[in-house]
Amino acid sequence: MKKLLLALASAAAVVATSGCIVAPVPGYRYGADGYYAPAGVVYVAPTYAAPGPGWGWRYHAQFGWGWYHPQYGWHRGWH
Repeated sequence: MKKLLLALASAAAVVATSGCIVAPVPGYRYGADGYYAPAGVVYVAPTYAAPGPGWGWRYHAQFGWGWYHPQYGWHRGWH
């Protein structure tokens, strides 16, 4: 009887935790390129629409958040 109860308790524990996967979120992810914001940076939502296709919302070290395109660079001429 004890073996049966132990087996049932073990099976219940496995079933109860089988779908539980916990993983930390590595950082903010924005845009199609999968950009992550640096640690300690607070996310600020865009205040205007993307200038066109391919632009992603990124963090600029000097100017803060803005639109960035891999081919054209920063929107509004940031360097």
